[in-house]
Amino acid sequence: MASTKAPMPPAPSAPDLDILGDQVTLHPGGYVAAPTRPGEDGERNLVEHMARFRESPLDFLREVSLHVSGQGWRAYDDVLGQPIFYSGFSDNMKSMVMQTPLLKRKIAELAARRVQVEEDEGLLAVNKEGGIDKRSKRGAEIEESLREVALEMTDAMICKMESKRFIRGAYYLCTQLLTRTYHQGIHVSSEEVLRLRSVAEAAAKKKQSIIFLPCHRSHVDYVSLQIICYRLGIALPTVVAGDNLNFPVVGSFLQHAGAMWIRRSFGDDALYTTLVQSYIDTLLQNGFNFECFIEGGRSRTGKLLPPKFGILSFLLDSVISGRVEDAIICPVSTQYDKVIETESYISELLGQPKPKENLQDFLSASSVLSFKLGRVDVRFHEPWSLKQFISEQRSRTHVLSSQNLGYPSKSPNPDDRTRLLRTLGFKVLSDINAVSVVMPTALIGTILLTLRGRGVGKSELIRRVEWLSDRVRSKGGRVAHFAGAPTEIVVDRGLEVLGSGLVGTVSGLPETTYFAVDRFQLSFYRNMTIHLFISEALISAAMYTKVKQGGGPENQRIAFTTLYDQVSFLSQLFRGEFIYPTAGLMTNIDTTLRGLESDGVITLTHDPQSNQVQSIELSPQERASGRENFDFYCFLIWPFIESTWLGSVFLMGLTPPCSRPQTTDDDPTPTSVKPRTSWLDLTAVQDTAQLLGKTLYHQGDLSYFEAVNKETLKNAFQLFGEEGIVHFRKADGGAKGKQSTLIGLAREWTPQRDPRSGAIVPEGKLWTFIEMIASSRREGKNRRNGATVSTRVLGLADRLGSALFEGDGIVQQGGLDEDGLKGRAEEQGSPRKRKRRRDILGAKARL
Repeated sequence: MASTKAPMPPAPSAPDLDILGDQVTLHPGGYVAAPTRPGEDGERNLVEHMARFRESPLDFLREVSLHVSGQGWRAYDDVLGQPIFYSGFSDNMKSMVMQTPLLKRKIAELAARRVQVEEDEGLLAVNKEGGIDKRSKRGAEIEESLREVALEMTDAMICKMESKRFIRGAYYLCTQLLTRTYHQGIHVSSEEVLRLRSVAEAAAKKKQSIIFLPCHRSHVDYVSLQIICYRLGIALPTVVAGDNLNFPVVGSFLQHAGAMWIRRSFGDDALYTTLVQSYIDTLLQNGFNFECFIEGGRSRTGKLLPPKFGILSFLLDSVISGRVEDAIICPVSTQYDKVIETESYISELLGQPKPKENLQDFLSASSVLSFKLGRVDVRFHEPWSLKQFISEQRSRTHVLSSQNLGYPSKSPNPDDRTRLLRTLGFKVLSDINAVSVVMPTALIGTILLTLRGRGVGKSELIRRVEWLSDRVRSKGGRVAHFAGAPTEIVVDRGLEVLGSGLVGTVSGLPETTYFAVDRFQLSFYRNMTIHLFISEALISAAMYTKVKQGGGPENQRIAFTTLYDQVSFLSQLFRGEFIYPTAGLMTNIDTTLRGLESDGVITLTHDPQSNQVQSIELSPQERASGRENFDFYCFLIWPFIESTWLGSVFLMGLTPPCSRPQTTDDDPTPTSVKPRTSWLDLTAVQDTAQLLGKTLYHQGDLSYFEAVNKETLKNAFQLFGEEGIVHFRKADGGAKGKQSTLIGLAREWTPQRDPRSGAIVPEGKLWTFIEMIASSRREGKNRRNGATVSTRVLGLADRLGSALFEGDGIVQQGGLDEDGLKGRAEEQGSPRKRKRRRDILGAKARL
């Protein structure tokens, strides 16, 4: 449905940016790509006009010559930042790291601890006369050994950007490869990069680091940011990278181009942990720019992942401890018309193991160079001071403590640091979302997956893309623009990039008709827009509990209190999936309801005296349009509801089998059906839940194949742990030494079994939880009759669960209490203790 608002008049756009050599020149808006809507920034493609040998051999050779000789801006002189590119930089960096007081103290501490262990075990024979000398000598030997280990680890870890000639060659090579794949280049906002250069200039004078915190959807993320920094004359950041990419040839290349290698897991290695902290301290103390991905790994789903707090914790500690005066945080959003790795992502999300990176696969990836994947859009949020952020958060906490307690807190709360770290992580994610650009492919993918029909005509597709673009802008989002080109041209470009493998065309019809070929892969692009409409989606899903009942408007009207309860339930259900507005639940609901009313989607009924909202229903206008806007919001959230419902249904299958019924000769009726409790391997449980989902989808009990998404199911099980529905624990490493995570149903959530048949009884706390989720599920074949779930679906879940108990999925039998979780103590404790216990379990589950 087209927006009913009058179109806004064009507003002056931000200037476009032209970078030639070391000069930054401003041009009127429209020099390259003129924005046609208010709020859109001028853009500049930083890597266009790269010569190709076959097309223009002379121009190609000329460009190579300019890069080799370092002519003009290619020389990369007068860089905004600290000097890096000089011979001996790596040795100097290693020396500074090894001399940090933090690392010295840790080495001395570890050595003293080892000497004490050797003495306690009788390995260090000492007497009263020479004991001190022997301990000192042994301690010195251990310290020297630890220093050698630390120096070796430092050499393997640190980036080694020593040669400008190498960097010039790497820039040219990467730009050539990137522009062959993303043929429309890298686009930035002129306003944002000018601001970034200004911040970089001020930071260089103060010898402060800029910490780039980008989202992570592709390996191209760090390549594009390095290219932008090089092109703008900003010092290249040191990039945190997992050592899984440190394989022959490529690993050395990346390390000399800025990669800092760290382990995927530190475990209990205190020396390595301190070494990483010392290296980060050294970088920030000397004003070297830094880059790490706030989400940790790449997002396989298209939307932002929850923040990972590992490296973020090191950065925070550097400033909190006073070892670093301050650093500048710069959240970065990188968006793509099409992500290179989406096909491999889909394989992983459907249960295929992630292949280990190697040189052969890297070289075979060169086939993507023939693709036409559109463009990359990089946006920079306004940078801000980490020290100032810490100060503001501490002041706010201090005020709240004073208000709650009546007097200032004399000692810091041990939870303050954790709260500060979480606030920092989610603020960065919010900033990334605020500057993200919605690409045409995301608009098209979203439309195709939010229609009830099998396909859509071209004219209708264009209309809905225009409607969605307006809705994105009205929510404060940005839409990529193409020099004011008509929507039809933008749609054609988007369809070309997506390709026939994702979007099919029905030929022989009066109008060109498009349909989703690979809905699972298209969901990656739909998820790039969902954060903008999550509040509307949750309210629509809550309203759907009444709308799906059918009948007249009065029958579909929902009371505000009922809607509030369901929205509260759903928002808690997806707190690990989405980033909500920070104003609070009631304020968000009120704001969203008023927005939906102004858009003509719903009608609100108010109490005549208090003016409070009493009930909500679909507006006559929305009903006349066939509910297309209301359905749009529901379609966004339904796959996630399905996935969480799937995970919770499979929890019923984790009900342990009954012990053998006890009977007597006089009375054959079973008298004991107490189930035994068992721990199951979490990975096996999640894989089996995914198998259940695939079965239910093909049998018609699931509407969306995306519901079997491995990442969404993982998030669901993490939620179940945080809510205390299940418990997690670590298993012994065994012969291989690798720990696995075990899962077991909490006692109060475990369903009962029928004493005669042994079947799971569909009732109890877990069943009520499932019903709450199911009330917002999409209606359809096999889903209108609740008996279908309570019999056939539940029976299938039980059968798959029983196979786990009988097979290798079972790890250990025994009561939860006996195995160390103290479930009864939790049940009998105060609400505060139970909440704390849930938080601890949730933290363990995340780890």
